[in-house]
Amino acid sequence: MVISWLLRIGLVIVFLYAAVSSLMHPLTWEGFVPNFLVKEIAAGTVVKIIAIYEFVLIIWLLSGKFIRYCGLLCALTFAGIVLCNTSQLITTFRDIGLMFMAVALYFTE
Repeated sequence: MVISWLLRIGLVIVFLYAAVSSLMHPLTWEGFVPNFLVKEIAAGTVVKIIAIYEFVLIIWLLSGKFIRYCGLLCALTFAGIVLCNTSQLITTFRDIGLMFMAVALYFTE
């Protein structure tokens, strides 16, 4: 129970920072938007959609409901960030650790 709570709060803090920062400074985050998405949708719009998605994850993590599935979705999110930004590993290497935190959450529930 305590381990799950600590993992959830850690992930909430990360997603909260990313969501708020991307809404306040979208130009800073547009560089992380994968090129294949920018061809279809404006980068600023993608940044806003991802921020909303992160707020949904935050609420889900705080709710305590179906946390195993939330952990899996969080892990896939971090994996997607790393895979879509392999040229920026100097920044995204942290997301690998966060991905394993989310995987741990999956296995603790």
